[in-house]
Amino acid sequence: MTARAIPDGAAPEAPALSVRNLSVRFRMRGGAHVAAVTDATFDLAAGECLALVGESGCGKSVLASALLGLLPANAGLDGAALLDDGTDLLTAGERSLARTIRGRRIGLVPQSPAAHLTPVRTVHSQLAETVRELTPVPRKRTGLATRAAAERAAFPADHLDRYPHELSGGLAQRAATALALVGDAPLLLADEPTTGLDRALVERTADELRRTVDGGRALLMITHDLAAAARIADRVAVMYAGRIVELADATRFFGEPGPRHPYARGLLDALPERSFRPIPGMPPELGDLPAGCAFAPRCERADALCGTQPRFDGRTACHHAPAEDPSRA
Repeated sequence: MTARAIPDGAAPEAPALSVRNLSVRFRMRGGAHVAAVTDATFDLAAGECLALVGESGCGKSVLASALLGLLPANAGLDGAALLDDGTDLLTAGERSLARTIRGRRIGLVPQSPAAHLTPVRTVHSQLAETVRELTPVPRKRTGLATRAAAERAAFPADHLDRYPHELSGGLAQRAATALALVGDAPLLLADEPTTGLDRALVERTADELRRTVDGGRALLMITHDLAAAARIADRVAVMYAGRIVELADATRFFGEPGPRHPYARGLLDALPERSFRPIPGMPPELGDLPAGCAFAPRCERADALCGTQPRFDGRTACHHAPAEDPSRA
């Protein structure tokens, strides 16, 4: 599969999703607040895959949960997340989210599929119900449509009558992916969709997701699997300590000239097929972020200027990012 070339930092069409200054704060006991996501801003167009990458705990999954109204009661939200008809996902009520948005307008491949699947019903039963609810397939053809949905996510037909607790982690992931793809929702959120899969199934799942994008759907893919992101993404957003620090065209990000932010470059350098050199140090706790640039304690370029928070200019948030080459703009 080959992703489309898109100008660096910009979505190619009117956005299916427009996120502006999205922030999530968790109120903790004693009155403290944890800044899980801060000022996230990006557009996602129909027919585009945006991969949101970063180390575990950086806020990627919290962002996805915010878009679907799945955060706990102690979460506070700011900003906006607009669908193409103007619906703001951050202010939509639970009734609207449950009846008209989840599954119908936004499909979700969850990070924890075992928890997402109903434990007392077989995979076939859950898929068949979703087919009946979200598609116009006649009832007498539900069985065929159910098996086709399973095949689409590489879920084996001879496991359809099994219950979730009888599935391996990889099979549970494929069952959840099959459920998410049934309704052909125009926007798909895939939260670590390749977790627990071997490399062959990672590639098959990535290619199936790419086919949905090429069919005109928008895909926000949250992943730590940079190889999967390189396989299907049009653009890459890199998150660190709750903030998006780089937004780039995937071809340039994984090729030349490469990432502009030192953290993003460090993620690539840590890959076995590259330098296999880990980023020194550990990410900060979101409840105890340093002043200024959160990556400065781990960055070899850091100086006194990094004591102030760098502004995200639509491409990167770094005081020392290399200047843009006009010939590549």
